[in-house]
Amino acid sequence: MPSSYRVVMMIALGSAVGGVLRYLVGNTLGDVVQVPWRTFVINVTGSFVLGAFLYWSERQGTDHAGLRAFVAIGLCGGYTTFSTFSYETVVLLETGAYARAVTYALGSVVTSVAAVFAGFGVAKLLP
Repeated sequence: MPSSYRVVMMIALGSAVGGVLRYLVGNTLGDVVQVPWRTFVINVTGSFVLGAFLYWSERQGTDHAGLRAFVAIGLCGGYTTFSTFSYETVVLLETGAYARAVTYALGSVVTSVAAVFAGFGVAKLLP
């Protein structure tokens, strides 16, 4: 099996697991907390898992391409894409790119919220 095919399959499997976990965690938390706190908990826990996994995998010194694709891209991506955004912001901060980190974080949040408003506007125009 070609390496890229294996990686794609690991991403697909991880995405399926992550999506199901998001659904199950969201439904379980729905009995305790309201939106947006369910999303908040999912984003924070996904960010924690991504940070812990990537820190661990980078220190191993061996190639974990399949496992990395499964956890970092698939599982965390299916569970929440906020985890990747958070990780990238931390990397910028840890490398001393403070202005870029703040610009990226604020720009991402503001632009994404604006994009949702734009999506609402377009949807309102549809029949």
